[in-house]
Amino acid sequence: MSPLTNRRIATVGSGVMAEAMIAGLLRGELVAADQVTASHPRQERRQELEREYGIRTVAGNLEAIDGADVILLAIKPQMLGRVGAELRQHLKPNQLVLSVIAGATTAALEGFLGHRRIVRSMPNTPARLGRGMTVWFATPDTTEEQRAQARALLQALGVELEVDDEKFVAMATAVSGTGPTYVFLVMEALIDAAVHLGFPRHVAHDLVVETLEGSTHFAKQSGDHPAVLRNMVTSPGGTSAAALHELESGRLRTVFSEAVWAAYRRTVELGEQLEASVDRDSQRGEPAGKRPADRARR
Repeated sequence: MSPLTNRRIATVGSGVMAEAMIAGLLRGELVAADQVTASHPRQERRQELEREYGIRTVAGNLEAIDGADVILLAIKPQMLGRVGAELRQHLKPNQLVLSVIAGATTAALEGFLGHRRIVRSMPNTPARLGRGMTVWFATPDTTEEQRAQARALLQALGVELEVDDEKFVAMATAVSGTGPTYVFLVMEALIDAAVHLGFPRHVAHDLVVETLEGSTHFAKQSGDHPAVLRNMVTSPGGTSAAALHELESGRLRTVFSEAVWAAYRRTVELGEQLEASVDRDSQRGEPAGKRPADRARR
């Protein structure tokens, strides 16, 4: 029996990642369509989700979370203050909030939501195809049953990995979360190089995409360290050796390392900004996430 049997799922924010999870849950038959409610302000988007998946959609977030066992929080970081203020007085202690908000720490989420049963997760883009990689952390108040529910939800996106230290989620944001960006850039550069050689662009595209996919599959199946695999195809004085010499001369490894560190620093910065916003609202004696515009209207 699935941990999600007879459980109700709500999505607050129903963009790309929320849709990927909905699709994965239904594809894996972990839930039925009538167990899922998605909120979105645009009527066209609600109609699209209803047509595609047969789920219930609503315009308001409070209507979506009413009676839900698990709430998927899939909004942009800058919306957390407003949405947190809206949900804060309406979340039940036994509800699980699963966040896929980049950079949002559990401290920030608890502060904005006034809620303690939280899972912070970081999926990546291939989750849309059920081939994602998600690293996640659960707060101490989260029950074992709720951890099982979170695990089942995230497995609908691909591979999931629970960690016992939240800092690993921030690190994963810079590696697996941002990772597709690095891969797509390498893909683009190789395609452009192939076109420069003289290949038609559509042929260059297929050559590169199939090579990357096959190489990744080979690495996964072999289990060998990438250096071992690289040495297998690098003959002394050969074409691979010549190409590698240029890549190393261009500081490829260093540039990748610096890129990952930059993504990590930005992730930490986002979390610190959100936590600081919670602290500022607390000092004013107002519910966390209350916007200046809201205060002006009082």
